[in-house]
Amino acid sequence: MSLRFSSPVGRIAVMSLVALTMSAPIADAASRDKRFFQSVAGVWKGPGEIVAGKYKGTKFTCSLTGLPADGNMVGLTLDGTCRVGVFSQPMKATIAEVGGKYQGQFLDGAEGKGLDIVSGAVTGDRVVMGINRNKLNGAMVARLHNDSAMNITISVKVEDRMVPVIGLKLNRQADAMADTTNN
Repeated sequence: MSLRFSSPVGRIAVMSLVALTMSAPIADAASRDKRFFQSVAGVWKGPGEIVAGKYKGTKFTCSLTGLPADGNMVGLTLDGTCRVGVFSQPMKATIAEVGGKYQGQFLDGAEGKGLDIVSGAVTGDRVVMGINRNKLNGAMVARLHNDSAMNITISVKVEDRMVPVIGLKLNRQADAMADTTNN
């Protein structure tokens, strides 16, 4: 039995989280974005499902730790695993603001077996990231419902419309976060 996260849709699935500057004074936008990334830092766990494509109906569970970029940098590194049954897949995404634009990669990027993060925007409690791999274009939307709940939807472009393919509901793990901040 092969690990279902080896499909392009599965790899998109866990791209988990983050964004780009939007408007007005760049310093204010960078400060707003930095606050957003800091607010999603921590340990997140929860279920997801592939809702379209070859692996439609596949359910998985993820455990991810988000760390904001160091110093004055704006961005996030998300690291952890997602599990389908007894199979586990390492997941890692790195996003950083570079030259006024967000970029990064999921796993080893589009040159390897992952995806490139090519754009993004933070708006309030929501971030939208543009993702790309060869001819596959799409978006990842992460929305904070409150300090302890976040939904992520991955969509791909099919002709002229975006089609949701993966949904993920994450909950912040308060005890685990306390452990990471005390070390």
